[in-house]
Amino acid sequence: MSRRRRPEKREILPDPQYGDRVLSKFMNNLMLDGKKAVAEKIVYGALAAVESKAKTDPIQLFHDALNNVKPQVEVRSRRVGGATYQVPVEVRPERAQALAIRWLISAARGRPETTMAARLSAELMDAANNRGNAVKKREDTHRMADANRAFSHYRW
Repeated sequence: MSRRRRPEKREILPDPQYGDRVLSKFMNNLMLDGKKAVAEKIVYGALAAVESKAKTDPIQLFHDALNNVKPQVEVRSRRVGGATYQVPVEVRPERAQALAIRWLISAARGRPETTMAARLSAELMDAANNRGNAVKKREDTHRMADANRAFSHYRW
């Protein structure tokens, strides 16, 4: 990590089928061992399944699911005089998006369906309807921040 200045943000190209940058970022997060074609196949398969089940625009449903999973507050550890406090802080928009993507993918990987595309489509549908493990993770994060509101004056 450079000590001189912050590294410049890399520009992520939009995905080829829908022209969406967030979907491209989602695919990059889903990808394992540099196999982008496999990640694209999974995501496009999941979006096709969502479109056939929900009869709505799959990109709109994807964004709704992502917005339902994004956290507004989280707790960060802060050390004050030998004690460590969990201090609630607001989440930056880029971090909220990154957390939502990560939680959606991990929740989809933990589902019982047979193929990853089926797992992902089911998790996207659940998240769009405000249920599922990814939304539960956001609720737990908010609950944790709410429980530690007393330490909010340690915010930096």
